Amino acid sequence: MKQKYYLFICLLFIAFSSFSQEIAVKKVEPPCWWTGFKNHDLQLLVYGSNISKCTPGLNYPGVTLKKVSRAESPDYLFIDLLISPAAKPGKFDINFMSGQKKTVVWSYELKARKKGSGERPGFNSSDVIYLITPDRFANGNPSNDNMPGMKETADRTNPDGRHGGDIQGIEDHLGYIKDLGATAVWINPLFENNMEKYSYHGYSITDYYKTDPRFGTNEDYFRMSEEIHKNGMKLIMDMVFNHCGSNHWWMADPPSKDWFNTWPEFTRTSYRSSTVTDPYRSKYDSIQFVNGWFDKTMPDLNQHNPFLARYLIQNSIWWIESAGLDGIRQDTYPYCFKDFMAEWDKEVINEYPSFNIVGECWNAYPDAIAYWQKDAMNRDHFNTNLPTVFDFAMFDALKLAFTEKDGWSTGITRLYEILSRDNNYADPSHILVFADSHDADRFLATQGQDIRKLKMAMAFILTTRGIPLVYEGTEMLQTTEKDKNGDGYKRKDFPGGWLNDSVNGFTGKNISSAQQDMMQYLKKLLNWRKGAEVMHTGKLKHFVPNDGLYVYFRYNANDCVMVCINNNETEEKKSDSERYAEFLGSYKSATDIMTGKTYTDLKNLTIPPKTAMILELKK
Repeated sequence: MKQKYYLFICLLFIAFSSFSQEIAVKKVEPPCWWTGFKNHDLQLLVYGSNISKCTPGLNYPGVTLKKVSRAESPDYLFIDLLISPAAKPGKFDINFMSGQKKTVVWSYELKARKKGSGERPGFNSSDVIYLITPDRFANGNPSNDNMPGMKETADRTNPDGRHGGDIQGIEDHLGYIKDLGATAVWINPLFENNMEKYSYHGYSITDYYKTDPRFGTNEDYFRMSEEIHKNGMKLIMDMVFNHCGSNHWWMADPPSKDWFNTWPEFTRTSYRSSTVTDPYRSKYDSIQFVNGWFDKTMPDLNQHNPFLARYLIQNSIWWIESAGLDGIRQDTYPYCFKDFMAEWDKEVINEYPSFNIVGECWNAYPDAIAYWQKDAMNRDHFNTNLPTVFDFAMFDALKLAFTEKDGWSTGITRLYEILSRDNNYADPSHILVFADSHDADRFLATQGQDIRKLKMAMAFILTTRGIPLVYEGTEMLQTTEKDKNGDGYKRKDFPGGWLNDSVNGFTGKNISSAQQDMMQYLKKLLNWRKGAEVMHTGKLKHFVPNDGLYVYFRYNANDCVMVCINNNETEEKKSDSERYAEFLGSYKSATDIMTGKTYTDLKNLTIPPKTAMILELKK
């Protein structure tokens, strides 16, 4: 009896051991690649049970297996391939051998790049960007509001919950965005965010190669991109390299301990991006800012791990090529290791020379922002290679410019002062200017709900230097209620994006006269700017504000536009013809682009209070 029991135990142990040693491949990323890149190297991340016990091999003309790297976890392999210029598009098998036995076979595909793929123009100062928070824009497909395996379900009554907006909703209203006059669309992240709560915003990514099924599929994303391009617009993808979501598939089994920046206990970032550029910074502050976690549910990624670094770089290129992207907005840019980010920028631009990337470098001072732009004259001689930055200094100035009393450095003078510091920037035309954002209270709320001030801000950002941005719903007078805090209140649903909405901004149903007026104001301004080349590449010259009146000119060899912003509450202002003679002396008339009114006496222009007047000058 004892012998039979012993035999049973041995057989059970052998069966369990065999089961525990099972070898399988669950993921290979990037999931496909292309021939014809300038960089011929490709590194595959292979994930699966005990896959490190295997030795991979392949046989495909033009593809060479250069190196195999094993990680701390037995469930990963990193395979370095060389894709020669002679390699042809096609599929090939990667054979995973355990001894002499072929244990797993994975079919991998090399695709042909689309003609002209590397020559896409990217977004620039000729564009107006329309920013969309997809969960809050439009619900085009209610059937995907709740999806199997997704931890958070839709609850439109919860300001911080998922509301159901999706890719189909965006695609359904591309005509609306085009008619409004926007030429590029920046969409907050659409990547899978399979988190228990607060997953709608998209910044807690749980799969870098997968669209969240509550937004749609990768194929839906690719189709939307095609439709955006058919409508003559560009697509900007929101990416996040600083952190992922705590439910990312690799969290339970990371390749190595240094895949993340770890601490003995949870340590939050200081959010002090100035510690990167501060010449007197302490080591403690530097480490806390870059290595600290953005939030408890957002593990901080260690881009100094060479395998993670390559993973992120290739992920960007995969999405650019797959979706035909025209630009990338990189979240929390300074929070990553800056040497890695510079290499990422360099590699992306190397493959797509006219491509554009804008980094979120949130700082209140122009010199601190300028540090992050490519070719800045930095004292440490560091070059970020980042083409475009957000003008957060102007963003802050705009909130005060129209609400406080005009003085030596207050009121409308704030706009002048920020522009006067443009010598800090290597390229002022590659600065993204905005008054509204998904990360802040609505601009209208900061102005006491005064629509006149909103119009002045829109007129300014659409006529000054740089690349203007309009946040969805600005045209519908979206605002933030007093005493209602939290990002969910800043990111309200676009009216008309949901079935049975009583107000529909897309069709004009039941919108107020004030909303209709604002819609028409922006529509006229954006569509005029679309065809006004002087606003795209023209030079800027401005005059120090005087008694609440700020005047500046955009001009080139053929055209000149005069912008007059009267910041006085009740007093109209007359332009000083002698002061502006260097411009007005060459012109005989002007046309107001908003009203169509023509002025033949340029010596006696009258600007109403709290108004921005935009005049096309004629000889």
